[in-house]
Amino acid sequence: MISVVQLGTIDYTAGLQLQEKLVELRKADLIPDVLLLLEHTPVITLGRNAKAANILTAPELLAARGVQVFECNRGGDVTFHGPGQLVAYPIFDLRSHISALPGRKTLGVIEFVRRLEDVLMETCAGFEIPTQRLAGLTGVWTTGRPSTELQSSGTSPDSPEAEAESKIAAIGVHISRGVTSHGLALNVNTDLDYFKLIIPCGISSKPVTSIAKELRRHVAMAEVVDAVVRNFASIFKTEVHEGDSLETLLGNDVGIPMRPPTDLRKLRGEEETFWA
Repeated sequence: MISVVQLGTIDYTAGLQLQEKLVELRKADLIPDVLLLLEHTPVITLGRNAKAANILTAPELLAARGVQVFECNRGGDVTFHGPGQLVAYPIFDLRSHISALPGRKTLGVIEFVRRLEDVLMETCAGFEIPTQRLAGLTGVWTTGRPSTELQSSGTSPDSPEAEAESKIAAIGVHISRGVTSHGLALNVNTDLDYFKLIIPCGISSKPVTSIAKELRRHVAMAEVVDAVVRNFASIFKTEVHEGDSLETLLGNDVGIPMRPPTDLRKLRGEEETFWA
C-alpha cells in the first residue's frame, strides 16, 4: 500500500528534512510506502552529477528573483522547482515491490526509474499529450507537434514550438539501503522562464515544456494530482490510501528543522545507488 500525503507548497529545506525523516522510518518498517505530493517555492537544485556552470545566473540576481540554490544527494544535474510544478517524492522500500524482470525478485533502481517514467507518460496521455523516452536520457519528453498541426496553427517549422522533443518532466532519485527518496517533477502550469536561469539537466539542445503550454490553457493541479495518484497505483500494482497527514505518519511531533542537512552530496558510509 502507498500512503499519499499532499503538502501544498513548501520550501525545499522542509522537503529535504521531511524526506530524511521518512526514509529512516521506512528503513525501520515503521511506516508504509509514502508518496509525498507538493509544490516548491522557487529553487534551483544541483544533483550529485551537477556542474555549477549549468547555473547561468549570478547568485545576487537569483536572490533578487527569490530563487534559492541547494545541493542535494539525488542523481542528475541541475534543475528548477517552483510553483505550478507537481513534485512527487516516493519514499518506497524497493524490496516490497515485485520485479517484472526475469531473474529478479524485487524491484531494482533502473526498473524503479522506468516505472516513474511510466507514471508520467500515462499521466500526460490522460491529457492527450503524447510523450516518449529518449535513449540515454532520463525523464519524459514530448513527441512534438505534427507538421499539419503546425501549419494549421500558423507556427513556423523553425519556431521553438516546433521542436520535435521537449522535456516535460524530470527524474532524479536517491536509493539508500533499498529505500528511495527524491523523485519526479512534472511541469503543469510552471513559469518556464525560470528554466532560462539554468541549463536544465545539463542539456542545452532541447527545450522545456509544460502541460499548460502543450494544451495552451491553464490546468487544474488537482486534476493532475488525481491522475498521478491513479497511475502510481496502476504502475506499481498496489492500493493507495489518500488523505493521510504528516501527523498520521509521524505523530504530533513532525520535527522538520528549518536548516538544510550538511554534506548532502557525500556518501554516509552506507551503500547507496543513484540514477540521473
